Amino acid sequence: MPFYICTACGTQYPESAQSPAECPICEEERQYVPPRGQTWTTLESLSQSHMNSFHEYDTGLIGIGAGFAIGQRALLVRTEGGNILWDCVAALDAATVSMIKGLGGLKAIAISHPHFYTTMNEWAQAFDCPIHLNAADRDWIMRKGPAVKLWEGDTLPLWNGVTLVRCGGHFPGGTVMHWAGGADGRGIVCAGDILTVATDRKWLSFMRSYPNFIPLSAREVEHIGKSLAQFRFDMIYGHYFDRVIARDAKQVLERSVARYIAAINGTRGY
Repeated sequence: MPFYICTACGTQYPESAQSPAECPICEEERQYVPPRGQTWTTLESLSQSHMNSFHEYDTGLIGIGAGFAIGQRALLVRTEGGNILWDCVAALDAATVSMIKGLGGLKAIAISHPHFYTTMNEWAQAFDCPIHLNAADRDWIMRKGPAVKLWEGDTLPLWNGVTLVRCGGHFPGGTVMHWAGGADGRGIVCAGDILTVATDRKWLSFMRSYPNFIPLSAREVEHIGKSLAQFRFDMIYGHYFDRVIARDAKQVLERSVARYIAAINGTRGY
């Protein structure tokens, strides 16, 4: 029996003879069901219509994505202690597996929030590695598996200066990944859309729902800023191939939090 995949968000569901009646991820207010209605695919079918492309941003940092469903790309983060897949994409073809295994495989997968869980169990099986998810979002795991490891609290140190940081916001367990050794030691944050890199690459924004334009509260955004206050970083990698803040990223975060809070509170000058 197939493991059906939602074509709107990329979430993979448990094995079943028929496609699910609905996708709870898309039915919830942070996502959406397209006007055409709910449709489904499988990993086999997806491999015939989509294939991953790759972009090497820097030494040890490769973007991976196929433009399917939400359209995010993952990041292969290569550290001396082992490779991490940050966030996940639904497409997983033979070329992707061969490329990553040729670079040392994966030691772990870490994902920012449920919209990007996609086919995470397929990836974990292909590379025999664990998946680190924040426990606050456990109810949104549509296909459970033995590789899923739930972590509690606000930070999870991995290795070689890599730390998962729970910021909340978009989801209660919304997580970013800080790599102290990234950008030649200046530090990077892999942000998913917990911190959304704006179109101009000069600002960040923060939302409960991006497609439905539901903002976060000032309190939630203030907490995001405080969660990252202790970390040093100069670059932020967002969730699309081209959404990168290349310098002064911590200052951009601080300014963006202040601008957002002023706008929400009605204290911004015009």
